[in-house]
Parts: sequence; structure tokens; C-alpha cells
Amino acid sequence: MGMLLASFGRALMSQLHIRMLLLTILPFVCSVLIWGVALWLGLQPMIDWLQSYFLDNNIFGVAGTVLNWFGMGALKTVIVPLIAMWTLLPLMILTALIFVGLFTIPAVARHIGGRHYPTLQKKEGGNWLGSLWTSLWCFALFVVAWIITLPVSLIPPLAFIVHPLLWGWLTYRVMAYDTLADYASVDERRILLKQHRWPLLVIGTAAGAMGAAPTLLWLGGALSVIFFPLLAAGAIWLYVLVFVFTGLWFEYYCLEALKRHRVQTPATEDVVTDARPASPFSRNRGDADIIDVEPH
Repeated sequence: MGMLLASFGRALMSQLHIRMLLLTILPFVCSVLIWGVALWLGLQPMIDWLQSYFLDNNIFGVAGTVLNWFGMGALKTVIVPLIAMWTLLPLMILTALIFVGLFTIPAVARHIGGRHYPTLQKKEGGNWLGSLWTSLWCFALFVVAWIITLPVSLIPPLAFIVHPLLWGWLTYRVMAYDTLADYASVDERRILLKQHRWPLLVIGTAAGAMGAAPTLLWLGGALSVIFFPLLAAGAIWLYVLVFVFTGLWFEYYCLEALKRHRVQTPATEDVVTDARPASPFSRNRGDADIIDVEPH
């Protein structure tokens, strides 16, 4: 718990650094460009299709009954755009997460490693291809769970528990790989992810809870067509900011955990020979399962 709180405080102080704020620009610009084009071309056709589908299958009547039962009957008039935006939300967040992982986290690692862990050896057990693959397979599992739990969003107490946990799992799996890619070997990363699974999940879940603010801003676009572009851009920037802070938190925690692990483990025990063929997702020795694909 002490290391968790200490890494949080250090991440909070680093987030205020002008360099960390500047690191949000590139992921934000890339995400806005992609989603600006996507929403311009696809949002209205998607809403029209949903509107037609709801009318043809009398879903408006069923939805109105359910919403009235929860005392939220006024949402019936905006249920179609809300569903469209709620469906697009995971894709928008994935875009920001990938760009942060590709462009920002390496710079964060260099900044923190150079200033606070200059003597920590880099074993380069991961690369950008592994980062991309980790993001994609984790997101695929996340989407399945997200769709299954969509009805939970109608029950406020459960919505504030289930979805932050899902975001926590996704964030922890992706960020942990990115933050350890340069410094940890394949075996070290696997060991640290196993030993520190719960603290890392706590960090990811906290990030998921912080993501509630941009989520509400994004969904608020369904209620304001005029300000929708500004609300969408604001939501994307807030997501990037949350992910950068989360990356700092993960970086401080993971590098400290790696440092302590190496102090406690003799160097000869850290090298494990593996006869399996080399994987394109690792820059050092071959290990086909470095992504640690089993869900936790």
C-alpha cells in the first residue's frame, strides 16, 4: 500500500510538469483527426439506422416502459443517440489509449527512468508491436464484456462498479506492458504482473473511475447537437490526460517494483532459457507467450 500511495503522489506532481502536459498534444490531435472524420461520415447514418430499427421492432415502447420504471422516462427522446455514442465510446477510448501507448508512454519512461532510476538496466523485453498486439487482444475481450454488461448501465449502483472494473482491467493490462517494455525482460515482466496484479488493477480501476468525467461529457453530446464537436473534443482530451497520468502512476510503481525485484533476486536467477521459437513481439530472446494472453 505504501508503494501504491507513494507512486500516486509522484505521478500527481509529475503530471503538473509542462513536459507531461505537452505530451498530451500528439495523441489528442491524432485521435481528434480520426474521430472527426469518422463521426462526420458515420454518426448520422448510424443514428438513422438505429432509429429505423427501433421503430420497426417497437423497441421505443419497451424502452419507454423500462425507463419509466426507473423514473427516467425523459431519456426516451434521446435514447437512440445515447446508444450510438455509448457504442462508439469504447472505440474512441481505445484510439486514445493506443496513441498514448505508442507516443507518450515511451517519453514518460525516458523522463522518469532518466531522472529517478538512472542506474536501472534496460533489458528491452517488449516493443511497439507487442504494445499494439496487447492493446488489440485486451480490447477484444473488453468489448465482449462491455456488450454483455451494457444492461447494467441502467442500474446506477452497478454501473459505477462494473464498468470501472472493466476499464481497470483493460488499462492495467495495456499500461503495464508499455511501462515495462524498455526496462524489464520478458520473464521479469511476467513475474511482476503476477506478483503485483492487485495493486496494478487498483491503479487501472482508479483510472477507470477518473474516466467517468470525460464519459459524461461525451454522452452529454447527445443532449446538445450544437456543442457536440466541442464536447467530443473535450472528452478525448480528458481521456488522454487521464491516460497520461495513469501512465505516470504505472511507470513509477512498475519501475520501483522492478528495482526492488532485482535487489531481491540474484542476476543469475533472472535469466531463463526458453527453446521455443522467437516471437516478433520481443526484442530479446524468443518467448511466444510474452503477451501473457490469459485474462485475469
